[in-house]
Amino acid sequence: MIDLDTFITTLYVMVDDFSQAKDEPEKPQPGPRAEFRRSEVVTLAVFGQWVQFKSERAFYRYVSHHLREAFPHLPDRSQFNRLQRTHRDAITAFALFLVQLLHAQETAYEVLDSTAAVTRDAKRRGLGWLPGQADSGWSNRVGWYEGFHLLLCVTAQGVMTGFGFGSASTHDQHLAATLFAARQTPTPQLPSCGLPAQGSYVADKGFAGERPRRRWHEQ
Repeated sequence: MIDLDTFITTLYVMVDDFSQAKDEPEKPQPGPRAEFRRSEVVTLAVFGQWVQFKSERAFYRYVSHHLREAFPHLPDRSQFNRLQRTHRDAITAFALFLVQLLHAQETAYEVLDSTAAVTRDAKRRGLGWLPGQADSGWSNRVGWYEGFHLLLCVTAQGVMTGFGFGSASTHDQHLAATLFAARQTPTPQLPSCGLPAQGSYVADKGFAGERPRRRWHEQ
């Protein structure tokens, strides 16, 4: 089993080599120039999802306490979150590169499932954050919530090969239809959907129904 320091170092080298191969200069941002490089942001973003932290706050606290020597220019938590949003496309591109590197699509099946991405308490008044994009929906895990409905494709080995999301009220089947279409005919607007699966999709009853399955197969 690989130790954490070796894992972080290897991951950073992979991210940095990938960024240089893409030869995409960092986009200028308003204000003082950030000392935290894009490769560092992508490395920690991937690491934060690879290891199961309870929350973003717990993840940042761990990095701040245990990885400060490796990332001496780590900004405060709010600035780091902004940097992750700024480099969203780079994070997505590297995640899809990992799928190819690990040959994750060479699998008998992928698990298709959805989960709640909560942005705030559903009982609060007002429009809240991201009005018109986030809304209210039901999740068996958290009950009624406000936020987004996240769809994931994951192999039996735990590699996430694609993802997408809509508002919390979006039905599983509608998300699946969009993901299947984007995988069949890739579009720059939805790069996170990934490539078509080589095997079958395994899903729960939220995706059940003879009519939608027949339509997806035909399309």
